[in-house]
Amino acid sequence: MKCFSEFRRLVALAALLSLSTGSAVLPVFGQARRQPPVSNQKKNKRPPEGGEQPAEKQDPLPPDIINKAQDAEKIEIKTALVNVDAVVYQKKSKQVVNGLKRENFAVFEDGVKKEITNFSTPEAPITVALVVEFSKLGEQFGYAQTQGMEPGQAEVLRPMALFLSQFIKPPKDYVTVIAYDMRPTPITDFTNDPRRIQETISFMLRQTPAFRETNLFDALKFTMIGGRGDSVAMEEAKTETSEYAGIASVQGRRTAVILVGSGIDTFSKINYGQARKILQNAGVPVYIIGTGNMYFKRYGDQLGATDSLLNDPGRLSFLQAQNALTTFAKETGGAYFPVTFEGEVPQTLRSIDMMLRSQYSLGYRPGEARDGKQHKIVVKVDVDGDGQYDDKEYIVNARQFYNAPKDEPAK
Repeated sequence: MKCFSEFRRLVALAALLSLSTGSAVLPVFGQARRQPPVSNQKKNKRPPEGGEQPAEKQDPLPPDIINKAQDAEKIEIKTALVNVDAVVYQKKSKQVVNGLKRENFAVFEDGVKKEITNFSTPEAPITVALVVEFSKLGEQFGYAQTQGMEPGQAEVLRPMALFLSQFIKPPKDYVTVIAYDMRPTPITDFTNDPRRIQETISFMLRQTPAFRETNLFDALKFTMIGGRGDSVAMEEAKTETSEYAGIASVQGRRTAVILVGSGIDTFSKINYGQARKILQNAGVPVYIIGTGNMYFKRYGDQLGATDSLLNDPGRLSFLQAQNALTTFAKETGGAYFPVTFEGEVPQTLRSIDMMLRSQYSLGYRPGEARDGKQHKIVVKVDVDGDGQYDDKEYIVNARQFYNAPKDEPAK
């Protein structure tokens, strides 16, 4: 009876996701296993630069575009080129502007105009890291929000399944899925295989959160710059942990991070300031679906101001989480969507997809300054080409800071 009850729970959740997407998203219970990589092979090889691969076969990548793992303790970028992804849209209508050229943009660093040396249009392929909060704390929020009508983890599984099934377009687009609680765990490597994507949805539907902790800052650090983490959950790896490279090191493709979570961090190894600096340096826009409002808007007036003795979050924790998510999205050139009702999820994902596919990639050389200081980046646009910047009519979403590397003193 217990197995039958569990089966009915999975079928109900799958049906719920199908109704949300408007199309069938059925669990694939028989999964095909990949051969695990050899010990000296990178677990998360990157998609080819500007190229395509057949969905049914992913050949090993050329050595020149396989990323080396970055030093997890170093959060400075060491490059002669600063990359800036920008989305332009009208202030009033929020309509995204396409068809712009290099001449329509200007990049300023600390008020000084810089020459745009690299430019690519939104037609370039997209590589996305989908980061999902999957903890018992998040499950508690979801269960309370739905009054126990569905499993609590559906709050984050629903947008994950919708995005993977409707907005990733093989063979050009690549996606990796990372779930986090106490620590981040890659669910699947970068893939453009439709079958693999469906297997990922099925795999996540069958899981139950194991830990209450939700270490968001550590997960963002791991996603951006890599490091040592759990081996890919959907593979029969020979070791429990593996070395990974971060999405910030992907070259030749437009990149983005989509985060689905409440924004609450329990006890990450790094703090908010360090996580913020990593995101500022990465040059990768972060689009966020905030799930905390689903619980906070319903029960906020019943919560204490601070965390309880049982470590249940108080009102301040939710407000701090919202502030952190807003800052992460704004400073990286992404967007923050605080979802209050389940019905908002499809439209939110459509908005994210539209912005992802309208990113202009700009690049400029910051100069020889290696002072270790933070520099302000401002992107302006001249849509009609009349020589005047259209700040009053258009908004440019782009990263706001660049932290210059600092030379070590000679010994």
